[in-house]
Amino acid sequence: MRAMLIVNPIATTITPAARELVVQALNSRVDLTIEPTTHAGHAEDLGRKAAADGFDLVVVYGGDGTVSAVVNGMLGRPGSTPAGPVPAVGIIPGGSANVLARALGIPRDATGAINQLLTLLDDYEQHRQWRRISLIDCGEIYALVNAGMGVDAEVVRAVEEERRKGHKITPVRYWRVAVPVSVRFSRREPNLILERPGQPPVSGVHFVWVSNTNPWTYSDDRPMVTNPGCSFESGLGLFALTSMKLIPTLRLLRQLLAKRPKLEAKQLIRDDDVSYVRITKMATPAACQYDGEYLGLRESMTFRTVPDALAVVAPLPK
Repeated sequence: MRAMLIVNPIATTITPAARELVVQALNSRVDLTIEPTTHAGHAEDLGRKAAADGFDLVVVYGGDGTVSAVVNGMLGRPGSTPAGPVPAVGIIPGGSANVLARALGIPRDATGAINQLLTLLDDYEQHRQWRRISLIDCGEIYALVNAGMGVDAEVVRAVEEERRKGHKITPVRYWRVAVPVSVRFSRREPNLILERPGQPPVSGVHFVWVSNTNPWTYSDDRPMVTNPGCSFESGLGLFALTSMKLIPTLRLLRQLLAKRPKLEAKQLIRDDDVSYVRITKMATPAACQYDGEYLGLRESMTFRTVPDALAVVAPLPK
């Protein structure tokens, strides 16, 4: 089996010792090519190269952003033809959140992740079948975990600005950024129109989130659950609000962070299994994000589920 190991050397939790462990373990099992990322956009280029050169497996040692870039490089823009057969993707978590890896049941530490990966390679050699997961078609790019239009994208933009200033994004700093941004956003008039299958359009929507799995994200070790019934094997999870009044929003936030969430709110629009979500604006363009990356201002967005789009080296769902 030919495998490419793509390493983000500046990822939050990657150390030289952990990297050497991963390299040695993979070298003992596959024909390995090692490719560290060196500049912005390099991970996407390496994903494109892995597909074009016919690699069987790409192992990404990095955070969610690196994994997303590699996958988009392999697949190309939605609707286009990939550069070659799309390799399976293995993940060794190396970022701070690692939402995708944790949602797939991959251990957060390098030792546990590589041991699990080697076991799954054994299973593949026996059964010749990888787990396959859905992706989110955002029109111009694929999202692996979540996407949104509105306040979440405003927060992502503010967090990226903090990173550009050289600040490390810890859970505490994230919430210090997110809370004032959300408060400012809540004072605006809701200007989005939401469409979904089988339902009349809803106007006056503040923001819309879609997710590919559960949870939506993590705050340190605490999962934020927006759509408990959503999974990589179902359609999209939809979560939207028609009001952001302070007390009801704080009450809903507490539910999102609860160990056993029971999401109930008059202002909440939620569905755990839809094939598409379309959002258009009533006034000014709205901010958009995918997988925690700022996409920019858009006048409209359509998010579609793409079933069985990607082979992953991960345990089967329970």
